[in-house]
Amino acid sequence: MEKYFYQGNNETDVYLFHEGNNNNLYKFLGTHIYSDGFGTYTRFLVWAPNAKHVNLVGDFNDWDDYSLPLQKLHDEQIWEICIRDVKIFDSYKYRIVTQDSEVLYKADPFAFHSELKPKTASKVYDIDGYKWNDIKWLTKREETDIFHNPMSIYEINLSSWRKRDENYLSYVQLADELVSYLKEMNYTHVEFMPLMEHPFDGSWGYQLTGFFAATSRFGCPKDLMYLIDKLHQNDIGVIMDWVPAHFCRDDFGLRKFDGSNLFEKSDQYLADNDQWGTLNFDFSKKEVVNFLISSALFWLKYYHLDGIRVDAVAYMIYLNFAGKDIKNEDGGYENKEAIEFIKKLNQTIKQEFPSTFVIAEESTSWPNVTKPVEEDGLGFDFKWNMGWMNDIIKYMKMDPIFRKDHHNLLTFSIMYTFNENYILPFSHDEVVHMKNSMIGKMPGTYDEKFDQIRLLYSFMFAHPGKKLLFMGNDIGQFDEWNEYKDITWEVLEYEKHQQLKHFMKDLNKFYRDNNEFYDLDTSYSGFQWEDVNNANESLIIFERINSKNEKIICIFNFTPVKREKYPVGVDYYALYSVVLNSSMKKYGGNLLRNKPYYSKNNGHNDRKFSIKVDIEPFSAMFIKLNKLRNINIK
Repeated sequence: MEKYFYQGNNETDVYLFHEGNNNNLYKFLGTHIYSDGFGTYTRFLVWAPNAKHVNLVGDFNDWDDYSLPLQKLHDEQIWEICIRDVKIFDSYKYRIVTQDSEVLYKADPFAFHSELKPKTASKVYDIDGYKWNDIKWLTKREETDIFHNPMSIYEINLSSWRKRDENYLSYVQLADELVSYLKEMNYTHVEFMPLMEHPFDGSWGYQLTGFFAATSRFGCPKDLMYLIDKLHQNDIGVIMDWVPAHFCRDDFGLRKFDGSNLFEKSDQYLADNDQWGTLNFDFSKKEVVNFLISSALFWLKYYHLDGIRVDAVAYMIYLNFAGKDIKNEDGGYENKEAIEFIKKLNQTIKQEFPSTFVIAEESTSWPNVTKPVEEDGLGFDFKWNMGWMNDIIKYMKMDPIFRKDHHNLLTFSIMYTFNENYILPFSHDEVVHMKNSMIGKMPGTYDEKFDQIRLLYSFMFAHPGKKLLFMGNDIGQFDEWNEYKDITWEVLEYEKHQQLKHFMKDLNKFYRDNNEFYDLDTSYSGFQWEDVNNANESLIIFERINSKNEKIICIFNFTPVKREKYPVGVDYYALYSVVLNSSMKKYGGNLLRNKPYYSKNNGHNDRKFSIKVDIEPFSAMFIKLNKLRNINIK
C-alpha cells in the first residue's frame, strides 16, 4: 500500500473559496481524517499559491524534510497530500520553499489543535464527535429575545483567573470552579478573552496564530467544549472575543506564509500594525475574508458560542485610526474593504446562526453600528458604550466637591443611549497600564471607596444597556490586573470585600428579577428623568419602566452628605418600599433597615403625589410601588 497519495477534485470547494463564499472552509482546508476500503487516512490541504514546493513534516515521518511532498490541486494555489498511519495528536508543520528558495516551517492556519507553548507545531485532531448536553439551553436561546432580557457579563482571562500550584486551571477544572462562581454571583453570561491559539501570554490572547485552534494552555478542544457545555447546562451564556483585524508576526504563523504577503496587505506600509506590533489582514482578498468568516462560523458551530465580540472595530473601519495618514480612493479615511467584510460577516452569522449575537468593540461615533446592513448599518447586535464608560469613570475619580461642576458627565449619555444597542463595559482595559483598579479609582477613605464602588455599580445596573464587569471588579481587588498572576482572592478574608461580593451577588439577582431594567432597554419609553438638574448636590433620580408601565425609582447621591426628607414625585397615593439600598449594613454601609415611604398629596416634578426620602451619603436606592392606599383624595 502506498505511503502517501493525492486525492484531487474538490472543484466546488475550491471555487467557493476563491469567490469568498465557502462558509465551511474549515471542513475543506486543514487536516481531516477519512476512511476508505484500506482503513483510515489523513488529508492535509494548505493554501500557499506562491510557494515553489511544499512538504509535510511531523511525528509520522520523523520530521523528514523531503519524504512527504505535497501536490497542487487544479487551481494551482492549494496543495494536498493524503497519508496513512497518522495518529491523533501527532505534531506537524508545512515546509514551504518560497520563490526565492527560502525555507519556511509553518503551522497549519486551519489546525484545530496546537502544541503547548513554547512549542509551535500544529496537531492532528478529530474535532467531531463531542456529545453535547445543552439542547435545553439552545432551545431556550432560540426562543429568547436577547435585547429585552437581562445580560450581565463576567469578563474573564482564563490564564489569570485562578491558578493551582502556579499552574493554569484546565478547561475541565474550570467547568466546576468557574460555573460555581458564576452561578453564585448570578451572572447571565461569561465572556472569554480570546481562547484561540496565541504564543505570547502578554498579548492577552489578542495576537493570534491559530484562528481555528482552542489554546492548548488549558487542555484539548473537546475539554473546552465540555466547559461550554457545563456553562450552558447551568443557564450561563458564553461569549468569546474574536480578533479579525490583525495577526501575530511570529515566523511560524501567517506572516509571509508562502513567502509573499498572503494574509496581510501586499503594501508593507499598509500591512504593518504599528500600534500592536502585528500585521493587518488584507480584506481585499476574497480568500482572506473567507478564512476569517469561516473562523467565526466554526466557533459558533463547533463550540456552541452564544455570541462573539469583535475586537478593534474602530481600528478596522478607519484607515487613519492608528495615526497613519492613509486615505481611500475617494480621499476619505473609511476602510471600505474592512466595512464590507464586517457587513458580510454579520449578515452571514445572522443567516447561519440567527439566535447568536455579535458585539462590536467600537470606540468612535461611527453611526448605525447596531443597525441591520439592510438599513445601512454595520449589522452588529451590540456595541460597547465607551463614551458612557469614560465619562462615568472620569466623574467618579473626582473629589466629590468638584463633581457638581461636571454634572453633565452623569447625564449626557441618555442623549444618545438609545441610538445603538449598548453594553456598558468595565472591562480589562480599565484596570491595566497604571489606570488603577476600579475600587482604586474611587477617592476618599477606605470606607468611602467601598461606598462609592457600590454606588457606581448600582448606577451602571440601572442605566440603560447590558452590563459587563471584568473579573476581580466584583470583589474589590485593589491591585491592577496582571496577566501573570491570578485574582487576589485573599482580599475576601476582609469584611469589606466580603460585603461587596454579597452586594454584587444581590445586585445581579435584583437586575435579573426586575424587568423594568431591561424590558424596554432599547427605547426612551423605558426611561424617565425625575430629577436631572440637581448638579449642586450631585444627585440624580430617574425611573426605569417596563411594558406594563411598572416602575423602579432609582436615586443616586454622589456626595458624602446625607440628604434628608428629599422630595421625589410619584404616580400614586400608596406605600412605596425600598427594594435595594447600597447603604445596608450587610453590604458595608450603616443602615440596618429601610424605611417605608407613604406618598402625600403634594405634587412634585409634574407628579400628582410625592414621597420624602432619606438618602445616605454615596448611596443608591431603588424604590418600587408596594401597595395602593384606599383613601379618597379631593
